[in-house]
Amino acid sequence: MSPFLAGVTWLLVFQSLGEALVRLAGLPLPGPVAGMALLLGVLLARGGVPEAFAAAADALARHLSLLFVPAGVGVMLYARQLADEWVPIVVALVVSTVLAIAVAALVFARLAKRGRGGSES
Repeated sequence: MSPFLAGVTWLLVFQSLGEALVRLAGLPLPGPVAGMALLLGVLLARGGVPEAFAAAADALARHLSLLFVPAGVGVMLYARQLADEWVPIVVALVVSTVLAIAVAALVFARLAKRGRGGSES
């Protein structure tokens, strides 16, 4: 089996495990997100990324633009609803973006301080 096919197979296995976990535990979380968390745990435990995962990730990244086609179709399908509710959508996007930038800046500042040998608090 090629490394790419093995990597994609493992990605689908972890997605399926995430779906099963969410359904069995009744978690308020998308299955693929739970699967990615499981995958992250396995990769951290292994201490690295296997060749199969790297091959699959590289191939998927090269064709990332194709993954935006379903989102574009969704925008076209719900264009009327988006036009009717554009204010809360824009507010949610702006607030979440500002919060994400703020959290990223705080995390970076804390990690930079730790890297310089500063206190950990």
